[in-house]
Amino acid sequence: MPQTDRRTVLKALAVTAATPWTGLGAAGRRRDGVPMIHCTDLFRPHMDPDDHWDLACVYALAYTGAADLRAVVTDYPPDKCDPDVMAVAQMNHITHMAVPVAVGLPRADQAPGGESAADNPGVALILDTLAQSRRPVVISVIGSCRTLAAAAQAAPRLLRRRCRAVYLNAGTGSPDPAEAAKHEYNVSLDPASYAAMFELPCPLYWMPCFERMGKPPQIAEFGTFYSFRQGDILPHLSDRVQNYFAYMLGRAADSNWYRYLHGPKDEALLADHGARDRHMWCTGGFLHAAGRAVTQSGEIIDLRAGDGRAVLTFEPIRIACDAGGTTRWTLAEKLRDRYIVRVGDVEKYGPAMTSAMKTLLTRLP
Repeated sequence: MPQTDRRTVLKALAVTAATPWTGLGAAGRRRDGVPMIHCTDLFRPHMDPDDHWDLACVYALAYTGAADLRAVVTDYPPDKCDPDVMAVAQMNHITHMAVPVAVGLPRADQAPGGESAADNPGVALILDTLAQSRRPVVISVIGSCRTLAAAAQAAPRLLRRRCRAVYLNAGTGSPDPAEAAKHEYNVSLDPASYAAMFELPCPLYWMPCFERMGKPPQIAEFGTFYSFRQGDILPHLSDRVQNYFAYMLGRAADSNWYRYLHGPKDEALLADHGARDRHMWCTGGFLHAAGRAVTQSGEIIDLRAGDGRAVLTFEPIRIACDAGGTTRWTLAEKLRDRYIVRVGDVEKYGPAMTSAMKTLLTRLP
């Protein structure tokens, strides 16, 4: 689509838009999984490797048929890195997919040549994907909310009709306003756009990164943070997937993304990073979006069979968020269209998510 047509297309969209867990490979990959758009702060050099683990997870869900990954939208990068489109290319190659990727909306002070929302390819990709999907689409947001907020503002009726749900990985989950005012990193990127997420015309599954800000971070009831030792998963992955992680972890200046996947493993690099812990947040939300739950023992099961067994659930809430990004919420008795994540057993949550992620990623070829 020519860049000059962006504004016209977005205007038209705004006006007119009113399974079992299997190990299917690429040749037999179903297209009946939940349609998904993945919005991510995926950069090179990485700012945090959890984003590359997350990308591998959504591709694994797509490869096994649980999700139908339609698009990847990266945040506009900070000064010292670029969007890691090579990581998307690697995952496309590993899984034999062709998922498109676009860069999202910059802040006004970052915009090249004064680029507006109507000109932005990330906004257009979200709206085009929604408009072309015959089934409602799930959107995961694990970085800035800016691009999705702009898309929703451009075409609210389209979001209402075609967005199945948004999974928002941002914020602090404490009901204490003083704690909620301590902005988590993703919120600080654009507090007003974060606040706009709670006004979206579609269901919202809120996944606060922490319940309370602090160091070291803690697993808590209303937060998604957990950590795992990378060596508990890396050696169990296929050679190409291990090379995908090694390329991100240690070869930031190398442009040979295809050749590196097929080269020999860097055993020393993988061993070094395998001995390190990695902070994670989004795993349970990806699985829930795809109709899966994780039991307290780390088994991936159908979401409908998860009553009383799931280590992570979502509870209905009443919530408001001011323009500065501070939330106020209470649990609600009746199901509505706003939910907060809830960790049922803080002792079992981290090991359960680690086990589930290992199961998921070992399905990649």
